Amino acid sequence: MNLILASSSSYRRRLLSRLGLNFSCISPDIDESPKPGENPEQLASRLSMEKAMAIREQKVNGLIIASDQVAVLNGEVLGKAGTPEKAFEQLKRASGQIVTFLTAFSIYTPGGIFHTEVVPYRVTFRNLGDDEIKRYIAIDQPLDCAGSFKWEQLGISLFEKMEGDDPTALEGLPLIRLSALLREQGLTIP
Repeated sequence: MNLILASSSSYRRRLLSRLGLNFSCISPDIDESPKPGENPEQLASRLSMEKAMAIREQKVNGLIIASDQVAVLNGEVLGKAGTPEKAFEQLKRASGQIVTFLTAFSIYTPGGIFHTEVVPYRVTFRNLGDDEIKRYIAIDQPLDCAGSFKWEQLGISLFEKMEGDDPTALEGLPLIRLSALLREQGLTIP
């Protein structure tokens, strides 16, 4: 079966490759702006679905996998920082707080079955000092990550606790649940 990852994310590409499947990547190129009144879970879910649909509309034949992640702190969505200053601001606000990551993924099968789920994951940050936040940003450069950290690298040192069913959801693609759905579609994993 032709497997397509609707993403330009190196993080998601690396995650999906852990399953040992052959796949190609196609960037969906969609507008990721939130819609008025849309809550964070709805936003993540809609963006994941729109990414899969954008690839489907290109008449690509195969099973399409798409994903999107929204980080939420006290009801507010944290985007990708983009700059060290914004990363500092995000991590300063997250200090001593719980940030919830809502990772949505969608699959669209060649038979026309569409499935979307949202997998939550919670991270409790320890109290962080300004100097350690600056050192962390300089070392890990988490500017392209929602919430401004890379848990799979030095970012793990910023936490007091992690909670959820699938730690890969925190990185951007929930492999436990995705694997189950891919097996239902006839793929052999492992």
